[in-house]
Amino acid sequence: MRRMSRYVRIPLIWTVVFMAAGAGIRFVPGMRFSSYLCAGIAGLCVVTALLCLWSEHSHVGWLVLQIYRAALILGIIYFAGLEFFIIRAGEADNTDTPVQAVIVLGAGVNGTTPSLALSTRMDAAADYLKAHPGVPVVLSGGQGPGEDITEAQAMYTALTDRGVDPEHLILEENSTSTAENFANSKVLLQDYGVDISTATVAVVSSDFHIFRAGMLARRAGFGEIVGVPAELPWRWLTVNYYTREAFAVTALAVLG
Repeated sequence: MRRMSRYVRIPLIWTVVFMAAGAGIRFVPGMRFSSYLCAGIAGLCVVTALLCLWSEHSHVGWLVLQIYRAALILGIIYFAGLEFFIIRAGEADNTDTPVQAVIVLGAGVNGTTPSLALSTRMDAAADYLKAHPGVPVVLSGGQGPGEDITEAQAMYTALTDRGVDPEHLILEENSTSTAENFANSKVLLQDYGVDISTATVAVVSSDFHIFRAGMLARRAGFGEIVGVPAELPWRWLTVNYYTREAFAVTALAVLG
């Protein structure tokens, strides 16, 4: 029996590695996407091994392998470039930028208790609002499964508990997605007298989400958007969500 070449053997070894990694992190909270990603990479490794095997016996197989490798390289370049912009948006410091309004995007609520993501957004929002008092602030988020109150109400309680003046807090309690966050917030701000097409609006969200939130805000008709990023406390979660965001941004650009 002919010995398997290293060009076939190495991708198969990586298949096992990524399958094991995916299985190992499958049940780690917040890491489901990384588990699926590992499975996807393992699948690509299998395809690579099969194409390498084919290329050893066929000129057509060799040609297909080169096209496949080129496509992978282009994909990696695209992913790296997109991640650069996503990370840059998530690390921007816009504290000193004057704004005419603020939108705080909701996240999950466990019963009446803000989730980790929402708590970090409240910390970032509270600090930002204390530096920018007197502007209208839309707290945007409806009520989903497992939530006993709306995300907007949970944010209102969290911010007032952190010492934020409730006078300018506006609750938007009907949205179920980021696109709806901006569509509904647009109406409320216009009713408040803010010209969203010319105003500079700060958007508070998780750091990894800032870039995509800006895309959706501009689609909703907002003019100048500045991000106020909230960081997660654990680096491994941050890496997971930043990686996932590249796929989410791509899906938004392609599918709308």
